[in-house]
Amino acid sequence: MRATPIAIVAALLLTLGACNASGPGHKTETLVVTGSSTVAPLVSDIARRFEGENPGVRIDVQTGGSSRGLSDVRRGLASIGMVSRSPKDGEDDLQWTAIAKDGLALIVHADNPVEALSADQVEAIYRGRVEDWGLVGGQPAPITVVNKAEGRSTLEVFLSHFGLGSRDVRSSVVIGDNQQGLKTVAGNPDAIGYVSIGAAELEAELGTPVKLLRLGDAVPSTDAVRSGSYPIARTLHLVSGESPSGLATTFLDYCRSPDVADLIEGQYFVPLAG
Repeated sequence: MRATPIAIVAALLLTLGACNASGPGHKTETLVVTGSSTVAPLVSDIARRFEGENPGVRIDVQTGGSSRGLSDVRRGLASIGMVSRSPKDGEDDLQWTAIAKDGLALIVHADNPVEALSADQVEAIYRGRVEDWGLVGGQPAPITVVNKAEGRSTLEVFLSHFGLGSRDVRSSVVIGDNQQGLKTVAGNPDAIGYVSIGAAELEAELGTPVKLLRLGDAVPSTDAVRSGSYPIARTLHLVSGESPSGLATTFLDYCRSPDVADLIEGQYFVPLAG
């Protein structure tokens, strides 16, 4: 007898239920974490280790920007949000858990002869007042300005440091996450962008043709963030409701424990002291 559509749907639901079960009478407990693309690779690594140590638990990590993480927690769509900046006024309705430190690096293609830019030069480039690499020590060529999309904490940190407003920036390309920014700059010898130092160092180590620019005399590196000598540093956070409980509390505690320090360093971030 040919199965009816209702029977097919029922069978699929039973199959999904079985896949969710870790044993008779036990179902997988899922924790949804959304937000910053800077924080997501680290949290994904932590989640895999946590799942291995806690059978029957699944950590669902999704990106979309820090604004999404904040919004999803407030709307009850996620238990934990990832935010790559410190809290602002009016955000004390959430609990903020610091898990690591990072910085922002200006990046160019590895073949670009420019090694450093001053803060004034960066500001002039992003305002559109300097449009050619020849004016800042490079080979004459139009500068492709890569900027971050609205809702990204990396954009907010960048604008704040250089005293820029969103409308001040004259961008050629607008990107979302760090990987998109790195890919864009790696594929364009005349591009300049800014991304997480951790993400940029990791990609450069893997052979991606990008170069981290000095900001004046300041070298953008994990070591410089650790020592406090790099001026564009930030703290990476996880946010939750004011009183998280159950699996969310356990995972938050795990994310700030010494058990994950190696994973933090593996992503070229800086573990918090103590």
